[in-house]
Amino acid sequence: MGLSREDIVRLATRVETAQRQAKAIPKLTDEFPSMTVADGYAVQGELRTRWLARGERLIGWKAGLTSKAKMKQMGVEVPSIGFLTSDMARPESSVVSTSDLVHPRVECEVAFVTRLPLRGPGCTREAVLEATDYVLPAIEIIDSRFSGFKFDLPSVIADNGSSARFVGGGRARYPGDLDLRTLGAVLERNGEIVAVGASAAVLGHPADAVAMLVNILGALGEGLEAGSFVMSGGITEAIPVKAGDSVVARFQELGSVSVRFD
Repeated sequence: MGLSREDIVRLATRVETAQRQAKAIPKLTDEFPSMTVADGYAVQGELRTRWLARGERLIGWKAGLTSKAKMKQMGVEVPSIGFLTSDMARPESSVVSTSDLVHPRVECEVAFVTRLPLRGPGCTREAVLEATDYVLPAIEIIDSRFSGFKFDLPSVIADNGSSARFVGGGRARYPGDLDLRTLGAVLERNGEIVAVGASAAVLGHPADAVAMLVNILGALGEGLEAGSFVMSGGITEAIPVKAGDSVVARFQELGSVSVRFD
């Protein structure tokens, strides 16, 4: 890690302000070109401390940049993780405001809810499936706070993986009842199909993305607690949305989940 504690606090304040004011900022490596992935997680950790200090609850984690389509779209080669809090959750079929977002985009994902804790290193797909209570379909609303929706890996990690909002719905299913690798998904915006994909796009299997997340947490000295809600990563590229849009994600075997924007 190359940043000083003073730099970490200053960058966390910069990102926090951008998130709270919905204001785009230059990517952090413009000022700190030697910023590392470890530095990014240090800034993210400072953000999490602040979020929890003001009363939000940590309810889980998200894997980001896990599909080849998303990696290509954003010009990165390694997945990342971010935290999820209670204030990010929105009910099924709810209306999400775009006025407090900078670059809102949507992704369809398979979400996992755990019944057992998981620890890395060495977490595997099999361990994730054993620890999972159920899976369900979800839509993640991401929002990079960086100008032009352009960033690098340390910057996006510091921005908590572009986390903003998420919606779960559809049919909860036991993972053993499904072939999670071959689930088809269709993303519709205003009744038009804008993206299609299969769950294998997420690191070959969504549970592999969760295992990756657990192993990153392990490297950070943390674990995934029982009862966690985990977003396994976007199956397709992220699709821009604006006020007035209506989005539905339809999943084979898992049903659909929807959200509207104003």
